[in-house]
Amino acid sequence: MESNIFNSDPDLVIEARWVIPVRPGGVVMEHAAVIVHNGRIEAILPVSEARQRCNAKETIRLPEHVLLPGLINAHTHAAMTLMRGLADDRPLMDWLGNHIWPAEGQVLSERFVRDGTLLACAEMLKGGVTTFNDMYFFPEAAAEAVNLSGMRAALGLVVLDFPSPYAADADDYLNKGFAARDALRGHPRITTCLAPHAPYTVNDRIFNKVLTYADQLGANIHLHLHETHHEIEQGEAQYGMRPVRRLTELGLMGPNVLAAHCVHMTPIEIETLALQGAHVAHCPGSNLKLGSGIAPVADMLAAGINVALGSDGAASNNRLDMFAEMRLAALLAKASGDAEVLPAMQVLEMATINGARALGMDDNIGSLEHGKLADMIAVDFSAIEMQPCYDPISHLVYVAGREHVSHAWVAGELCYERGIHAHIDPAELKEIATLWQGRLKPFHQ
Repeated sequence: MESNIFNSDPDLVIEARWVIPVRPGGVVMEHAAVIVHNGRIEAILPVSEARQRCNAKETIRLPEHVLLPGLINAHTHAAMTLMRGLADDRPLMDWLGNHIWPAEGQVLSERFVRDGTLLACAEMLKGGVTTFNDMYFFPEAAAEAVNLSGMRAALGLVVLDFPSPYAADADDYLNKGFAARDALRGHPRITTCLAPHAPYTVNDRIFNKVLTYADQLGANIHLHLHETHHEIEQGEAQYGMRPVRRLTELGLMGPNVLAAHCVHMTPIEIETLALQGAHVAHCPGSNLKLGSGIAPVADMLAAGINVALGSDGAASNNRLDMFAEMRLAALLAKASGDAEVLPAMQVLEMATINGARALGMDDNIGSLEHGKLADMIAVDFSAIEMQPCYDPISHLVYVAGREHVSHAWVAGELCYERGIHAHIDPAELKEIATLWQGRLKPFHQ
């Protein structure tokens, strides 16, 4: 055996039938090994070379699997997993105003957020998601669940104009958010961002405050934007302009902004977001289920906007399933009549490196490259419904489902393997679901 080429023995070597690093785009490495040490990727080598040139403390062999970066859910409300199916088949404003907000008024608490987020983490890890971008109340309670799960998360410090069991007014939301930000500073897997909910729930004074704080702190901003016709009509009636123009005039649109949905966008608005460098989180499943519409994703990508992919919350989707979102995103785009638009590789980028870029994390996650954190998943291609396979990238988008995810690692730590979570007790999840279903059932009408 040749001498070890690394300064010390790697902690982990994962050998796979295929490795899809995402960067460079379109590359598929056959019979390759990813070398991991201290939570980061040291090299990607042919299996034969890795066996000759490094002595790993642990080797995992996956002869019928694809190894790829962990998926990134760029927009969700994790704790709302406890409201899955609570008020289906209703438009957004009816769903929110007559069902979700009244329910939250009765049950929202730190315990609700901790429990719901833990349930969401278990679902997402099982489906190959290693990082998610959240927007909800009680971020420290959400952080408790994220920390337990082993996942990575960007937690939004939500801001609204109206009171909730979490905060009395917009300034109270900000103050509590900053306290949570201070408490979580330095956490290796959790970051925070400012999360003014939407143009129809946040006034100009608070948007200006958010902008000032974001500039001072170097913080990202996460909000809903142009999700429904109602939102745009309300903005025109109250402010005399559409929300994109209003936020642009406030100076709020920029490269630190991630706007979720962006369903109803004019060509000028698409150009505006592109010029400002703002990012978009496309949520095709939720957009369809709430009757919000189909976002012009191909036009946004063609304009140069970085478009990531999200599930939205399980209350409106009703799944935190990024494999379903990838396939749906690709198929919806082709409804334009152009079968070549949004090919599989571009959709996979939306679910990985584009999400990392939108969160400002692309130096560390979103692709398998030397020096990046070893956030990875393995997808098992051995099942009969996966046969035959001519193109593993195409298979990931058009054939594979979350049930084919066999492993998930975060910073080289195995968090999920073949139905078993490393840190989450399934008995606790069942207790959580039973407890909160009983409390929320009166709101299911």
